[in-house]
Amino acid sequence: MSSAAGQLYFNPIVNSEQLEAMFRGLAENVVVGIYVFEPRIDSFIYVNNTLAKMFGYKRQEMLSGLSLFDLVAINDVDQVRDKITRVLSGDLPQLHYERKARCKNGEYIDIEVFGARMVLERCTAVVGVVLDITRRRKAEDAVQLTSLVYQHSSEAMVVTDANGVIITVNPAFTDTTGYVLDDVIGRRLDSLSSERYDQEFYRQVWASMAKSGQWQGEVKSRRKNGKEHTERLTLNTSYNDDGSVRCCVALFCDISRQKKSEAQLWRQIHFDLLTDLPNRKLFQETLEAKMLRALESDSGLAVLYMDLDDFKAVNDALGHAYGDEALKLVAARLKGCVRQSDIVGRLGGDEFCVIIDGATTEEQTDRICKKITRALAEPCVLGGGAVSVTCSIGVAFYPVDALRTDDLLNNASMAMNAAKQLGCNQYSYFTPGIREEAHLRHMLMRDLSNARGQRQFRLYYQPIVDMQSGRMLKAEALLRWLHPEHGLISPDDFLPFAEDSGLIISIGDWVFNEAARQVAQWRTLYVPDFRVSVNVSPAQFQAPSLRPTDWLASLQRLGLPGESVVIEITEKLIMNAAASVGEKLLQFRDAGVQVAVDDFGTGYSSLTYLKKFDIDYIKIDRSFVNNLATNLDDRAVCEAIIMMAHKLGMKVVAEGVETAEQCKLLVEMGCDLGQGYLFSRPLTSERFTELLRGPLATPERVQTH
Repeated sequence: MSSAAGQLYFNPIVNSEQLEAMFRGLAENVVVGIYVFEPRIDSFIYVNNTLAKMFGYKRQEMLSGLSLFDLVAINDVDQVRDKITRVLSGDLPQLHYERKARCKNGEYIDIEVFGARMVLERCTAVVGVVLDITRRRKAEDAVQLTSLVYQHSSEAMVVTDANGVIITVNPAFTDTTGYVLDDVIGRRLDSLSSERYDQEFYRQVWASMAKSGQWQGEVKSRRKNGKEHTERLTLNTSYNDDGSVRCCVALFCDISRQKKSEAQLWRQIHFDLLTDLPNRKLFQETLEAKMLRALESDSGLAVLYMDLDDFKAVNDALGHAYGDEALKLVAARLKGCVRQSDIVGRLGGDEFCVIIDGATTEEQTDRICKKITRALAEPCVLGGGAVSVTCSIGVAFYPVDALRTDDLLNNASMAMNAAKQLGCNQYSYFTPGIREEAHLRHMLMRDLSNARGQRQFRLYYQPIVDMQSGRMLKAEALLRWLHPEHGLISPDDFLPFAEDSGLIISIGDWVFNEAARQVAQWRTLYVPDFRVSVNVSPAQFQAPSLRPTDWLASLQRLGLPGESVVIEITEKLIMNAAASVGEKLLQFRDAGVQVAVDDFGTGYSSLTYLKKFDIDYIKIDRSFVNNLATNLDDRAVCEAIIMMAHKLGMKVVAEGVETAEQCKLLVEMGCDLGQGYLFSRPLTSERFTELLRGPLATPERVQTH
């Protein structure tokens, strides 16, 4: 029997019962969903069990008034209704669509629906098939997503066959290497690598692939333009269901910039930016490695620890820019004094260190130390002038002096401190005695913080005598520390610690107040115009916590005029005086407090500074007075200082006067005041009081105490 498009017809020899039996037999045994939907009553009139399970219903539930449109996503209802209407009217030959369908539990699945018009005895219905395509759709989406990732990934990707022959590449591969697919298709993947790899390398790569199906590492590859670059390569194998290799996927990531950045960062962390020498971190790591190699080879090495002598003066005089240039020059000279196998490092500031490989005796290191001290002492031309930079060197040997890196460096540092005590441009070797001295200094520094509270400080006083009249006009207050275990300690042994720790501020305040209290007593009882000189260190004077107003207030409380106290400062302080230092000096001057410059002639004083701060006294350093009778140069220096000071309206105090001949020469030169053992040693306040009660010391009538 012929049929019209979209309409089902059956052979009339088949009755309706047979037809129904045939349809049900077919519908109940297929794995797809079968439905008959009657639009007129908006209900299913038949569904097979497969369809009911597909949507999570029981069959009877679907046949009890459930509409086809109850299964359609709400946004798709109008489109589906339109398609069914057109199929029933004959405008569409058949029904076909893919949509989301809503299950009984509210979840959605992907379905593909087929349908056609079917004429029944009482109505015209739609009969069709429903396929659950959720898995297929997910697979298609995954394939599409994979394709998008492959095409748009920033990482270069290559697909090869089981033999490593290139099948396809993604655009990122072309961007990275410059090769297009036609350039590389049919070539082996390893043909793109750098020539630096041998066959053994590739054998190991493919052996790893055969064993585990993957390999990862950093390799050097060559771009189409011939330039080499570093890339991170990841190889993975894709297998067929039977276990055979389907293909291999290679992912390339160009890490050239990353490697360059890492190298730059590593250098910044391990090298000194100014001198390009290994910094403390790298130097210590290198020293540790060299010590290990020396241990394995039963040899040794030496560490030279260097500190530039008074380098702060260079920075202060020339500025930090020229100071940096000097440090770079020092670094270059140090490298020129040692072998290539030796290591020169900058530990920070003006501290340098050298590792001398294989050096185990002082004879071996003597030559190098002398070479370094000579090289560094050569004048540096900076800022239009020549500056000499010297250093102090401490030497320690491995394994004799220490077995650990930190201990070896500490021992060399202690030896360097010992060299500094010898003077400029010296070197010294570590000995156990140096450690004991350092330990003692450490103990003293610890005890120093409690010394003031436990009233262990003492002030001694040394007379300052008028060279012409013989009158004792002043005294210099000299600080001593009466330690409960070590006895009387000179300020040279503890003041550096006080300055480094900041204790110098509170100690200096105590010295000033105690000296002021004492001079107030002496002026009241013995000499109304007596004065006392108080030393103020640069660290103390430059500290913000030193306020002249506080000291002047102390004088006022004691009823003392400013002229009763003389502030002694160093020559270097006025040369490097910051604005705050100048303000303090002027405050003292305005209050009548006089100022003396100590150790004059040992530095580089400028007459401009002496006039600017209205200095009252210049003290000739004892190093010029010592040889006054025998050294014509020292005599000429003293005469020049005295003449210059008088021209500027200042008085001169000669320190270290010990003999009558020195005294006589100074009187002939016109020196104003003298101080030294010729007149008196430093005395306790009690003994100095006795001195004030008795006859005054004169150059002709020397008193010894």
